[in-house]
This record gives sequence, C-alpha cells and structure tokens, in this order.
Amino acid sequence: MNKNLKEVALLFFKLGSIAFGGPAAHIAMMEDEVVKKRQWITQQHFLDMVGATNLIPGPNSTEMTMHCGHERAGWKGLIVAGVCFVFPAVVITMLFAWLYQEYGQLPNVQPFLYGIKPAVIAIIIGAVYTLGKKALKNTTLGILGALTLIPCLLGVHEIIALFACGSIGIMIYHFKNSKNNLNSFTPLVLFQITASASSLKVLWAFLKVGALLYGGGYVLFAFLDAELVSTGLLTRQELIDAVAVGQFTPGPVLSTATFIGWQLNGFWGAIAATIGIFLPSFIFVAILNPIIPKMRKSKAIASFLDAVNIAAVALIVAVCIEMGKDTLTDWRTILIALLSLIVVFVFKKMNSAFIVIASAIFGYLLSLI
Repeated sequence: MNKNLKEVALLFFKLGSIAFGGPAAHIAMMEDEVVKKRQWITQQHFLDMVGATNLIPGPNSTEMTMHCGHERAGWKGLIVAGVCFVFPAVVITMLFAWLYQEYGQLPNVQPFLYGIKPAVIAIIIGAVYTLGKKALKNTTLGILGALTLIPCLLGVHEIIALFACGSIGIMIYHFKNSKNNLNSFTPLVLFQITASASSLKVLWAFLKVGALLYGGGYVLFAFLDAELVSTGLLTRQELIDAVAVGQFTPGPVLSTATFIGWQLNGFWGAIAATIGIFLPSFIFVAILNPIIPKMRKSKAIASFLDAVNIAAVALIVAVCIEMGKDTLTDWRTILIALLSLIVVFVFKKMNSAFIVIASAIFGYLLSLI
C-alpha cells in the first residue's frame, strides 16, 4: 500500500470509529482533518464537493469520504476511504444486532449520548463558521443562503431547497451574462449481483433505498417502514431499535441497514444489506468526482455551484438548530455545548475526537447529579 493510500485508510478508519452525530458533524470533522490539518484539498474544493454531494442520493458524509479519498489517492483512495469509514460502524452494529437477537434488548448508552450530542452541535457550528466564510462570496449569495434557511426550518425537503437555490443562482448569472454555457449530463449505471435467494431479497431492498435516498439517514426510517414493515418482513419496534443503533454508533447512520439485515437473515443478511445501501454511493461518487472541477471552470455552472454551496451551509445551520432544540433541554447540556464551543474556537488544532470523548464522559458524570 502506497503512502497516500495508507494515510487515507488510517484517517477514515479513525473518523469512522469516533464520528458521532450524523452527516453534518461528520463533514465538520472531515473539513477539520483534510482541509485545515492535512491540507489535502482547498476549502473551496471541499465546499464544492459538499454542494455536489447534496445533489445525489445516498449518505452525504460517506460520499464525502469517498471524494476526499479520491482527491488524495485516486480511485483506490475512493474505495479505501469509503470502506474504512463504514467498516467500524458495520462491525459495531453487527455486535449490537447479535446481542439484540440473543437477548431482545439494547444496552443503555443514553448517559453517554447525553454529553456527546451538545458537543456535536459545537463541532457543527465550528464547521459552519469556516465553510460559511468561504461560501459567502457576495451579498447575493448571503441573501440566497438566508432564503434557503427559512424553508429548511419550515420542513421543505432539502433537495428541493438545494435545486431551487442553485436554479436562482444560475438565473441571476443569465441576467448578468448573455451566453449560456450550461451542459447537462445523465450518467447511467447497470450492474448485476448474484447471491442466495434470501440474501438477494435483502440486497435488492436496500439497493433500492441506497439508490433513491435523499436527506441522509433520518429519511431512512420512512423508506424502510414502507419497504419492510408494511410488507411484514420487520416489526415497527425492530425498525425503531435499528434506527436507535444507527444513532448511537459512530460513523454513518445508514449502518442501521446492517442491523436490519442481521434480523432478516443473520450474518449474510447483514452483509447483503450493507452492500446494498452503500454500493450506489460508490458508483455515484466515481461518476461525479471528475466532473466537479469541470463544473467550476464553466462560469454558468459555477454560479449554480456557488448557490448550491451556500444552500448546503444553510442546510447544515438548519440541522444544527433542530438538533439544538432537541438536545439543549437543561443547564447540563447547555454547559457542555458552551464548553465545547469554547474549545472548538479557542483550541482550533484540537482533534474533534477528544472533544467527543471528553464530552461523553462529562455528560455521563453530570447525568449522575
């Protein structure tokens, strides 16, 4: 393994092991590691990748790891980054799935989540600040960002908000310029996988979800409810417990699929579900990654991308506000959030992993009071 590939593997395995809090928090940690500390890519290109990733289906933070891996070590880096980021969550989730199948209940991790969630909000605010400064290139983009934030807080689907903001951005460009340089592209990918009949059913169910899922792991609940609960393959309680596992394990929330796959068909069901839900993302990113720099070179598409970037920052702000409403419910969580925020902005070089771990322990101690 060459040096760059090894660096990619180690970094994203580490992030996959300690990245709590959902896509916004994962992207915040990635920005800290690959832009600020290692300077693998510029902040502008990172922002372009965030914006572009929001336009395709699949888990945004996992797709961002693939983009970053590709930038550092080519197509091998894309695969290694994605696999290493997902692997810790999948293994931990498999363990929980086995325990759940054996004993019918989940371990109590709520006291530790009590401290992690406020810290995650602080990490996200830190990322919003740095990414927002880069995305906010002019007053027009600032207005577009504010206009995007409002519908996001009112519950408008994120993909609608992103495309609407991007479309307005490109219309503004056309008002200022007479030439239209916009080129469209429609990638088409076909593939076939053979497996045992039961695992193939699991694979197909999650492959459909992975290829169509917009909105990150939280929209997964509705998809799986329609795909599995309504057809009698899974009980709603099992689905709720599966989503809970995805929430309190590190890495992508979509590791929920691993848990469900295990309940449906044991170990091989877990493997089939994991492959099914993540495979489309590898394909989408492999197609999208080489196109992003070309998009930036076209002035018309760059206008669209700038508007999408500021919209993506607005989406992260909306997620942060919603998390804050659910999480900052008493003086303990507010204290943890404030202390974490001070650490994020004062000790800028501190690894976010230490903030998460320290907050988990501090939250556990405070919950005993």
